[in-house]
Amino acid sequence: MSFLKEFRSFAMKGNIVDLAVAVIIGGAFGTIVSSLVDDIVTPLLLAPALKAANVHEIASLSWGAVKYGNFLSAVIKFILISLVLFSLIKTMNAFKKKDEEVSAPPEPSSTDKLLTEIRDALKK
Repeated sequence: MSFLKEFRSFAMKGNIVDLAVAVIIGGAFGTIVSSLVDDIVTPLLLAPALKAANVHEIASLSWGAVKYGNFLSAVIKFILISLVLFSLIKTMNAFKKKDEEVSAPPEPSSTDKLLTEIRDALKK
């Protein structure tokens, strides 16, 4: 078996592909969680606290502004990454299926055919 064929069979194993997809999706989801905390939750919690503390200098910073756009951007990126991965995996599975169809099981040997005929005759 050539080096490229061995590498291809190694790289296309289900476990490796599943792990790669999990790492990519996990990173993208981590971005969503970070954006949720940094851009939505933290400003919503800090704005009332800063107003209650009457700290005008700090309150004038951008901490009080909820950044919905950043969060929506992270969600859209996650959806796009998921769609791209889905289409890649679907294409890869289609190629695997074609490879499996090409390598159909071999024709039974003459001995196997003869034994099958004897078995069928004995059943009758």
